[in-house]
Amino acid sequence: MRARCATLVVLALVVAGCDTVQSVTGGDGADSRIFNGLFGIFLAVCAVMYLLVVGFLGLALLRRRRQGNVAETGDQNADSAGMKTALIGWAVIVTSGLAVLTVASFIADRSMANARTPKALVIEISARQWWWDVTYRSGDAQQFLRTANELHLPVGIPAHVVLRSSDVIHSFWIPNLAGKQDVIPGRQIDAIIVPKNKGTYRGQCAEFCGTQHANMALDVMVESKEDFARWWAAQLRPAAAPTNPQAMAGYRYVTTRECSMCHNISGTPASGRVGPDLTHIASRKSLGAGALPMNRGNLYAWVADPQSQKPGNHMPTVGLEPQELHGVIAYLETLK
Repeated sequence: MRARCATLVVLALVVAGCDTVQSVTGGDGADSRIFNGLFGIFLAVCAVMYLLVVGFLGLALLRRRRQGNVAETGDQNADSAGMKTALIGWAVIVTSGLAVLTVASFIADRSMANARTPKALVIEISARQWWWDVTYRSGDAQQFLRTANELHLPVGIPAHVVLRSSDVIHSFWIPNLAGKQDVIPGRQIDAIIVPKNKGTYRGQCAEFCGTQHANMALDVMVESKEDFARWWAAQLRPAAAPTNPQAMAGYRYVTTRECSMCHNISGTPASGRVGPDLTHIASRKSLGAGALPMNRGNLYAWVADPQSQKPGNHMPTVGLEPQELHGVIAYLETLK
């Protein structure tokens, strides 16, 4: 008895552990819920079929063992009639199972189509080796918002995500919210995400795209409509001006030297478009598309030698002097 209880407890913990920030069982998006429901129906129907097959096989073997090799004519006729009835019954069961699966698939398809309208939010995401360039679009071009490696969504609002790739084939996947969508160079791919629960999730490139494929993650935050509106408004503000000499020195370096050729910082001379937008980098959860948590130590490590943190990425090691490095980090920490 104790062994059985322990087994049940372990199984319960395993199932509970499946619902994390990156889990296909989460059901935190409209598509995810529908997929999970459809999977449950398929699993139930297939499990019933499997048990029936195994059960009939067991009964046949048991009956054969009891009868041995002796069979009478009357028994053969009875067996023939019983076999005919069993085959008819089996055909009815199989047909019913296939009908259930067909109807369930049709309902799931229509449900997903209905959940995806209307599209109230348009987001363009460009997949790159190895990071995500994210742009929020609006009817007013002045309200366009560009960020990187982080996706904020309002709960209950369908988001129309326009996917592109600037180099190789990637795959956009947020398991808790929706299924995978391949991103192919030269093509525009559309995806609809309808988040149902507030929370923090993790997206991932699901198509091998190079040596740092595993370190191409996307932090996803689903918020209330009010919190999302406040976040958007805060992200539209230009970078804050530095207030101390060290941060000012870092500002001068970042906006006039190598950094400014690749990165944009709104409200400053830095206007590069090659790398991620740094306007509010210190407000993000991670560095290097999920490669490192956002904190001072990791900022130092990344800026000093990005190749040691994420080998093969397209940010070169500049070779800053100690005072330059301290200034750059002091300035980047103000970009919240």
